[in-house]
Amino acid sequence: MLALGKEVAIGSVDKELRLLWEQDKASTNASLINLAVYSEEDGAILKNSELVQEITREHACRAILIGIDRDDPEASIRAWITAHCHLSHGRKSVCCEQIAFQLTGRATGRLRNTVFAHLNSDLPLVFWWQGELSSIFSERLYSLIDRFVFDSSQWSEPAESFKCIEKALQDAGELMPMDMEWTRSYPVRLAVAGLYDDPLAKKALEHTSSIRITVHPGHRMAGLQLLAWVIQRTGWKPSMDLGLNTANNDQYYFETHEGSDVMAVVETDPSAAPVAGLEILSPHCKVSVTHEADSPYLHQLLEVGCHRIERSTPAASDDSAELFMDHLSRGGKNSLYRMMMPTFLGFLGVNEEEI
Repeated sequence: MLALGKEVAIGSVDKELRLLWEQDKASTNASLINLAVYSEEDGAILKNSELVQEITREHACRAILIGIDRDDPEASIRAWITAHCHLSHGRKSVCCEQIAFQLTGRATGRLRNTVFAHLNSDLPLVFWWQGELSSIFSERLYSLIDRFVFDSSQWSEPAESFKCIEKALQDAGELMPMDMEWTRSYPVRLAVAGLYDDPLAKKALEHTSSIRITVHPGHRMAGLQLLAWVIQRTGWKPSMDLGLNTANNDQYYFETHEGSDVMAVVETDPSAAPVAGLEILSPHCKVSVTHEADSPYLHQLLEVGCHRIERSTPAASDDSAELFMDHLSRGGKNSLYRMMMPTFLGFLGVNEEEI
């Protein structure tokens, strides 16, 4: 655990942090947010300390790493402190403090009372939950959180987990959720919106006949959220039964405002990038954005008769730290994410009345 810094007694964390800064007068302590990173995976706090090192290059914060082994019958808690410092003109200039906690056994009360006692009370709390959503995510926890970041691609039962998220949003109206699957699709959404700025593409939109989204099997949630975004932005309505979920794809049917029938499919390809492509076809128009696996670029294409636009733009990284930093950089209240959620939950078979 040397990578986590100095191990300290739980009751001495704040005192030891003050001593840490007194010993290094050349550094400036900087924080704009509280960042809590939570994982129930064995050894996660070591990996997350490396992630925080990267994050603090661009985002000053007080970082609190939380690792929990809830299966251990014995309740215990250990703590470490360190600082992540970055060089400017050959010397340390700005440092961000980190506190790491490793808990075992029943942890709900201790998580709130011990770990969160060390938040900087003047700063918002961004909480990054890693892995499956567990019973730890309860009102006693999410009532303290300002921005809740998670990755639904890691969930084995996404419908049940999203029910928990929606319940939290009902209980804590100011909570801002952000799914990394949504962040992964951002460059594709931006590219598609840009192509439809073209007047010919915009005119053809209401005559759309098919939508095809391709994702890696591990990123079905990103594909469904991308489709939900298209439907929410167009305002199209289901034309028959909401959808058909088969072994290899999700197929849905909609009707445009002009009465065109649209078949939409989210298909998976094990050799594909996380979000590999979105193609929208109408009788005389093709709009497509594709991402080849391992390529740093998206390929954009618009064809309307003899009119053709083709260009390349950067694709999203699948590195966790980079996705997280992209999200923090954009900020905002995630209003578009909240707006597409009812349609997305419908694809998962979640009835909001059941929540």
